[in-house]
Amino acid sequence: MEDALKSTSGLSGKRLALRELRLVYTDALEEHLADGTENSKHSACDIGRWAIAQEIGVTKVVAVHHECVGRILFRLAGSVSCKEGLRRAGDFLAEALSPYEQAHRGSSETIPALRQMNERMEREIQRIALAVHDEAGQLIYAVHLAIATAAEASSPVVHQHLAEIGAMLHRAEQGLRRLSHELRPMILDDLGLTPALQSLAERVSRTTGIAIEFEGSVDHRLDAKVETALYRIVHEALTNVVKHAHAKKVTIELQRDHTMLKCLIRDDGVGFDPAGVGKGQRGLGLAGVRERAAAVGGTLQIKSEPQRGTELLVEIPLRKTTCRSEYSSPMTTPSFARP
Repeated sequence: MEDALKSTSGLSGKRLALRELRLVYTDALEEHLADGTENSKHSACDIGRWAIAQEIGVTKVVAVHHECVGRILFRLAGSVSCKEGLRRAGDFLAEALSPYEQAHRGSSETIPALRQMNERMEREIQRIALAVHDEAGQLIYAVHLAIATAAEASSPVVHQHLAEIGAMLHRAEQGLRRLSHELRPMILDDLGLTPALQSLAERVSRTTGIAIEFEGSVDHRLDAKVETALYRIVHEALTNVVKHAHAKKVTIELQRDHTMLKCLIRDDGVGFDPAGVGKGQRGLGLAGVRERAAAVGGTLQIKSEPQRGTELLVEIPLRKTTCRSEYSSPMTTPSFARP
């Protein structure tokens, strides 16, 4: 049993993994139906853990189980009754699914902690953004006044040097304003998600030269946590595109209905193998996107192939309390055509 599982550790495709799962599951289940011991049942848990590592979903495991049960019971008809065989098969399946239950329980416990951590980070980011915008801005303004006063009583040479210092100070001021906006864009708080995402797309397009199109609207203001999470997700996704995708065009589509907020981010870049997510810096960026989505109860779907671009679909369920004050936008709402 253990050797069979080890032989699958190098699998690269899910079809091959499913084929191996059927073989291993059939052998282990038949052994358990024949003797029904605890030792044979323990192998089911090993299979469940291996299936999770291969990213095989719980429904696939159940489907494989049902494929196997009938054939094995037919072969064992002379040695075990149908009733006893079904009981043992049920025990085996429950044991095989127990790692999925443990993983789900761990995820459920992690999400509240992740949400609290994100909220603390956003409060700290907002504090820093205000400090950069207000305190540093006032200090720079005072320095400008001091330079202007000194320039009035200086020689032409000193006046020229002070003018150069003033120009450098102006560039530093612009950089601080840019940093403050990136940390916590005022437009997100003042006008909401749709204008903030449109502004983000325009700014990234202007600074990188990548054509970025934004389509969609949200008819009402959403909960601040949801708006902030999706803004950060899109910002991180665009950062990934700029760093890794070598894309010429990016499309961002935003859609909201009564129960779900959806955001699709599509690029025409070099793409990648989604099975390798988590390895390297791009994997770290997408892991951050997934964690931000999970913190507000959402999910991330990744569709990509080498040299064929990438699609990220973020879906966040909405509750009745998610909506805030009215906000409307004349922009069109796209339809999501998923293959």
